[in-house]
Amino acid sequence: MPTPAGSIIIVTHNSNGYISECLRALPASGWEIVVIDNASEDDTVARVKTSSFKVNLIENQRNAGFAAAVNQGVHQAQTELLLILNPDSIARADALDSIRRVLQSPDAGAAGGLLVDANGQPQIGFVLRRFPRVADMLAEIFLLNRLWPRNPWNRRYRCLDFDYTRQQEVDQPAGACLAFRREIWEKVGGFDESFFPVWFEDVDFCRRIRDVGRKIIYTPDAVFTHAGAHSVGQIAYTQRQLYWYTNLQRYFRKHRSPFELGVLQLGIVIGLVLRSFLALLGAKPDGVGRWEAVRAYGRGGGSAFQVWRSWSKR
Repeated sequence: MPTPAGSIIIVTHNSNGYISECLRALPASGWEIVVIDNASEDDTVARVKTSSFKVNLIENQRNAGFAAAVNQGVHQAQTELLLILNPDSIARADALDSIRRVLQSPDAGAAGGLLVDANGQPQIGFVLRRFPRVADMLAEIFLLNRLWPRNPWNRRYRCLDFDYTRQQEVDQPAGACLAFRREIWEKVGGFDESFFPVWFEDVDFCRRIRDVGRKIIYTPDAVFTHAGAHSVGQIAYTQRQLYWYTNLQRYFRKHRSPFELGVLQLGIVIGLVLRSFLALLGAKPDGVGRWEAVRAYGRGGGSAFQVWRSWSKR
């Protein structure tokens, strides 16, 4: 039996609307397929088991989080080349070969491809991002990005000024499609499982790859159709605020200065007080109640104090 060209790691959680189509695009690729299911409550596992080709399936009895599931997949995989692929992503022809060629360069630590929507348009603002700075995050927290989307901080952070037609070195491809070699995963210590359940675990992983002197390459030749917001859309709005703000602070504590972390935490508190006031006036996300939004922002703001208190004791 020929050796697989690489291993595709797919983390699922209630993914029955996507997983079958994702898998159907892969069997002729010559890659090993590893699916880690994070305690799905729908028929995702049944769909994986009834696929017409071999899939290495691990069924978690609880939702271990994205980072922990990826690490499980790496341990289970048999090859040196590894690709994380979200279940709502569909590989187009030659996408896997293109991303594999990029990683043949000895100084390439990771690589990402081009994510497009159902109409074939690049998902600009999501495909690639630069590593976050305080100003970038404050523009998000203070709602400046909604009022003025092309402000200089958002333009930099979300790569709105980027040439998506050219292969080049980047900071962070989306975790929805991120390839790397096993040796770099071992060198940086894998994904940090404290980023639970989602958000900033891929940013942290890419930051550590760059810190050990390896390049991260974007290639427009590796195209994947991506639905988007599959996993995070299943998280209740209140929990979403808590997880995002907590993991944002965790990232800053690891990779930025104590001063920057302090400015960020102050900005979180001020920004979420502002959001709570606007929610009371009726300016809130669609489908979220006025008081639900206030409670959610309160939990997000409270995370700044909780994180500061727990870390200050260490």
